[in-house]
Amino acid sequence: MGGCFSKPKPVELKIEVVLPEKERGKEELSASGKGSPRAYQGNGTARHFHTEERLSTPHPYPSPQDCVEAAVCHVKDLENGQMREVELGWGKVLLVKDNGEFHALGHKCPHYGAPLVKGVLSRGRVRCPWHGACFNISTGDLEDFPGLDSLHKFQVKIEKEKVYVRASKQALQLQRRTKVMAKCISPSAGYSSSTNVLIVGAETLRQEGFSDRIVLCTLDRHLPYDRPKLSKSLDTQPEQLALRPKEFFRAYGIEVLTEAQVVTVDVRTKKVVFKDGFKLEYSKLLLAPGSSPKTLSCKGKEVENVFTIRTPEDANRVVRLARGRNVVVVGAGFLGMEVAAYLTEKAHSVSVVELEETPFRRFLGERVGRALMKMFENNRVKFYMQTEVSELRGQEGKLKEVVLKSSKVVRADVCVVGIVPATGFLRQSGIGLDSRGFIPVNKMMQTNVPGVFAAGDAVTFPLAWRNNRKVNIPHWQMAHAQGRVAAQNMLAQEAEMSTVPYLWTAMFGKSLRYAGYGEGFDDVIIQGDLEELKFVAFYTKGDEVIAVASMNYDPIVSKVAEVLASGRAIRKREVETGDMSWLTGKGS
Repeated sequence: MGGCFSKPKPVELKIEVVLPEKERGKEELSASGKGSPRAYQGNGTARHFHTEERLSTPHPYPSPQDCVEAAVCHVKDLENGQMREVELGWGKVLLVKDNGEFHALGHKCPHYGAPLVKGVLSRGRVRCPWHGACFNISTGDLEDFPGLDSLHKFQVKIEKEKVYVRASKQALQLQRRTKVMAKCISPSAGYSSSTNVLIVGAETLRQEGFSDRIVLCTLDRHLPYDRPKLSKSLDTQPEQLALRPKEFFRAYGIEVLTEAQVVTVDVRTKKVVFKDGFKLEYSKLLLAPGSSPKTLSCKGKEVENVFTIRTPEDANRVVRLARGRNVVVVGAGFLGMEVAAYLTEKAHSVSVVELEETPFRRFLGERVGRALMKMFENNRVKFYMQTEVSELRGQEGKLKEVVLKSSKVVRADVCVVGIVPATGFLRQSGIGLDSRGFIPVNKMMQTNVPGVFAAGDAVTFPLAWRNNRKVNIPHWQMAHAQGRVAAQNMLAQEAEMSTVPYLWTAMFGKSLRYAGYGEGFDDVIIQGDLEELKFVAFYTKGDEVIAVASMNYDPIVSKVAEVLASGRAIRKREVETGDMSWLTGKGS
């Protein structure tokens, strides 16, 4: 590992490469016949971790009866640069022709199941039409996020001008593949530990062959879960949100410490100190603290039933208390608007309080913001704009009214407020914070302290294609990409952030997609019909397109993201004409 993860005494380390579940042979158990949890003692406190347990899986080489093979088309049926879904016995396959070669892959994006045939083929990869994840057509590997898993790659052969595809029945049904990962074989608890708080970082370390100890700490009581769903579907249960089953973490030796609140980081002694006094040493540290509740600085802020949406428990409780009652959402950003949209069919009334003139104004501009605001108003959402909360009034300790600085009084049984970076515990650590509480990092996701990296909602980082402007982009896809880059640099691979930001939101059954970084835009060019909510909006600064948003216009956002990722600048004049021919190229 290039000496990146030093140990307190010499030890011979071996890397045990483990094929993913469903693709490897049955593995041996410990002498007792099963894995067992380990407890670590620190400062008088015992901690139990989820640790490695061997998984029993099918043989890696399926027998002929487990496979299906068939001719799926003629070689001339596809032109270069074309994709097609084809039937193959037990399922479907995405067939791709690129530079005269055929490739066969899983046909659905492993993230949310989008049909990849409707995506974008460019530069040897296919980009998901919904959320922008990218997969290498030669290997099926995930190359850009969101998501965790890769695609299966199937065998292709040409005989008598016909294209044949061969695949295992199991792979056709699974539609996802976990990359080959190393397994933890660190000899004992006394050795150094890499403390991680982001699942992608942990998985990347294993995928890159790191076989020492990894500890993933989380304030949540749950294993890592799909956090963006919380505000879009508030009554989803924790088990429905899990990114990986507990067996996954056990199989790859990723120890998970739940309900663990870090109170200080001592960069001099390389120790993380928890609220209960437990201490954990690290050799490399990845911080992904996320966000914490935003405290309203107004009279009555101590009343009950004022919430942030940070955990499944938060979301579930808001839905339960909101049924048939009055809800006020403070803030018309993505999270607030998603919550408002979801509660309209459940609450008696939903009101949104916002300082700006229109929702999403700084992000999407006045015209798009007003179109979306009208959609909400048509669904009975009441807006109180250009004002803020001055008082929360309670009855018997529970919220009853929200008083605004405009003197309006809004009935409210439940109030949902925003979040801020959860970095207060770092203030005395020596790890740099900016004036807003964010953690500045370089393009390798390293903080001002060597060996300490950061990723996710709480960081500002240089955005390569915006001239390394320092930005904060608190979105799921960016957190995944940052976690991978940080993990690669823990292993001295000198990776840099190059991902084009891509985000999405869902409201009233409609999806808005967005790629790029549009802060500071000076013009918006809209094509389509805003009133019909079928449009694409290009955000420009000077002569250059810096972001794009669309609704009911797929896969244009993925196409633009691919062009931007190729390094090609999109000029304002190209989008003003309405001619989209510039999008049909290979992104070169």
